[in-house]
Amino acid sequence: MKDGKPIIGFIGLGVMGNSMASNILKGGYDLVVYNRTKSKGDNLVAQGAEWRDDPAGVARESDIIISMVGYPDDVEEIYFGENGIIKNIKRDGIVVDMTTSRPSLAKKIYEEAKKKGVYSLDAPVSGGDIGARNGVLSIMVGGDEKIFKRVLPVFRLMGKNIVWQGAAGAGQHTKMCNQIAIAGNMMGVCETMAYARKSGLDPERVLESIETGAAGSWSLSNLAPRMIKGDFEPGFYVKHFIKDMNIALSEAENMNLDTPALKLAKSLYDELEKQGKGSCGTQVLYKLIDG
Repeated sequence: MKDGKPIIGFIGLGVMGNSMASNILKGGYDLVVYNRTKSKGDNLVAQGAEWRDDPAGVARESDIIISMVGYPDDVEEIYFGENGIIKNIKRDGIVVDMTTSRPSLAKKIYEEAKKKGVYSLDAPVSGGDIGARNGVLSIMVGGDEKIFKRVLPVFRLMGKNIVWQGAAGAGQHTKMCNQIAIAGNMMGVCETMAYARKSGLDPERVLESIETGAAGSWSLSNLAPRMIKGDFEPGFYVKHFIKDMNIALSEAENMNLDTPALKLAKSLYDELEKQGKGSCGTQVLYKLIDG
């Protein structure tokens, strides 16, 4: 603690993590950061953050450690590796994994943290690069409610819609609900924009008419304009969306739940990855549909 505020550690400074960490820094917290590619943290260090060379260095100096990495395997490595968080964190520390990951892994982190006298939350987010930059992410949280309340002031620097969902793993399950809804919606948004163009309409004018009606959605308002402009830079990577859909499909299968729309969306995004578009934004699905 410093000046009554916990020292925050942040691991994972990619498209979203960098903006999230920056908002914490702007909120007046001391920040310690690590990322596999050091240059991605240069802007934060220039703003006053302290760099450490591995997750262990972050863990030893932080009261609350936030992770925002790419894949469940990355989460496993930074939490349970020799230079990982769990082996090096201080007693009574709090770990918050904001990566979209497996609910079972969130429960594992919770249990292993508990053995060390440490608290754990799983808190995946939605809102893409725009939401991260503007500090208006939706944050879905699993873990002990009393720990959620302790971290809430930090969450409020990154998001606006912040909801405690229940026990460990509940945040990740909620994120799977979010991704299933997006998967189906993205197909509809891309087909809509392709239809508008091929029918000779002005896509921007079509968007003006439909985005505030029953067809309205975050993807329509935020990603359709990018499709119209031919902007397929990542706010959220295709490859990460495929990872999320794989998790959702696996969890649904475990619950004997059939998800045909999710399966179709996954097959389309698999085709995009085969075409070498895994590092594009999810809105690149428009190109596949429009032909």
